[in-house]
Amino acid sequence: NRMVDEGVSGVEFIAANTDVQALSSTKAETVIQLGPKLTRGLGAGGQPEVGRKAAEESEEVITEAISGADMVFITAGMGGGSGTGAAPVIARIAKGLGALTVGVVTRPFGFEGSK
Repeated sequence: NRMVDEGVSGVEFIAANTDVQALSSTKAETVIQLGPKLTRGLGAGGQPEVGRKAAEESEEVITEAISGADMVFITAGMGGGSGTGAAPVIARIAKGLGALTVGVVTRPFGFEGSK
């Protein structure tokens, strides 16, 4: 939301998540609910496999949203389900469309525990 608030020009912001509640607070122009049939908007439950399958379910919507982009930055938090599972699928789609694809990810702190 901060980058949207800054008014960065020449950029289209897209928010994608399996969790509808998390998406409700985004200021991104385009919002994609990943895997609506699979997750019913309730998130991936910290399971990357669910995040991956959710992104695959939404592949057409993702493709439509990023088609025509010259460059795609994918930002995601690793360690949970949606970011960990969906980011590689989105990257594959972007690369397949010929976009320069850059991933910017965060990893959990050690004190946050391991799964």
